[in-house]
Amino acid sequence: MDVKEQVIAIIAEQAMLEPSDITMESTPESIGIDSLGLVESIFAIEETFDISVPFNANEPEASDFDISSVATIVAGIERLIAEKAA
Repeated sequence: MDVKEQVIAIIAEQAMLEPSDITMESTPESIGIDSLGLVESIFAIEETFDISVPFNANEPEASDFDISSVATIVAGIERLIAEKAA
């Protein structure tokens, strides 16, 4: 399972959807993930990939981590994994 598939699986679990219902263009809002679900998704992603996501749940717009779509979340996670490996 690659990073994209794992991230989609985690997000789908939080949204109580099937992974096949999630596209790279999906936004957290469009699939029904509220702020608490988003925080839980971030925690699960951090645990799965053993990384620290620079996300401030109190000020998501001020974070260095783009959560506007599944594609940007996946890209951000891949970047953090690459930085950790470097």
